[in-house]
Amino acid sequence: MRLGVLDIGSNTVHMLVVDAERGARPDPAASGRSVVRLMRYLQPDGSISAEGVDALLVAADEAAALAREYEAEESLALATSALREATNGAEVLAAIEERVGVPIEVLSGPEEARLTFLAARRWHGWVSGRLMVLDIGGGSLEIASGLDEEPDVAVSVPLGAGRMTIEFLPDDPPSARQVAALRAHVREVLAGALGEVKALPRPDHVVATSKTFRSLARLAGMKVAVVGPEERWRMERSQLADWVPRLARIPASGRTELPGITAERTFQIVAGGVVAEETMKALKVAEVEICPWALREGAILRRLDQI
Repeated sequence: MRLGVLDIGSNTVHMLVVDAERGARPDPAASGRSVVRLMRYLQPDGSISAEGVDALLVAADEAAALAREYEAEESLALATSALREATNGAEVLAAIEERVGVPIEVLSGPEEARLTFLAARRWHGWVSGRLMVLDIGGGSLEIASGLDEEPDVAVSVPLGAGRMTIEFLPDDPPSARQVAALRAHVREVLAGALGEVKALPRPDHVVATSKTFRSLARLAGMKVAVVGPEERWRMERSQLADWVPRLARIPASGRTELPGITAERTFQIVAGGVVAEETMKALKVAEVEICPWALREGAILRRLDQI
């Protein structure tokens, strides 16, 4: 069937339309996204401003139009941390549901981690052994690890690149003191959040998903020779550690001249780099491989498994 998946994230609203069949790789038919950067619309009381709601509704209209244009027979809609935590999230979700015509599943952080883990497991296969998956979004960081398609542990912590930028890096470029304060905060949060993950056996393979990790790998990492036309990347922690201080000294407008850094990510890539580096350090991960599948593909695979 032709399936549409609407992902309402902290940074973008993304509609992916795929031709999906159980047992087959989902074949993308169309993709469209709107950059919203929802974190910048959060008010002191935790609500999304009227301007932010309008931006979400415009993006939802465009996503619904794309699904209609490509004649999606069924649509799924997912919302992640920004709407989950907003004090007016329920009203905003109701308004979006009215526009897109389908109920929106609001995922908890661990549910995000589990769906992303499923996608990574299917992509890398059983040969990857015990798998660990890292995912930095706009609002949260997800970590999952396990041997099967359902991870043994799935955790979510509020260390998203957009959230950390707003809370700790208000200047452009940020000062050394601001970056140091962010780094100290990330270390403190991770120290109290990774107990279950560290208690598991060491993973055989560590992969990272999300646009933040992909951007960082294109900047600091290296291409991997693989079968097929798609580019694949790996990134060592030492490469990342070398680039993060340099990124922090460059204004956001100048970072887009660097490979992998797009206009939509340039404002939050420094915070994303700090979170990525400190997470790899806390977990004693020397290298990650970038997985092209993530939350949306996990949702597609779960739906196909249910048919």
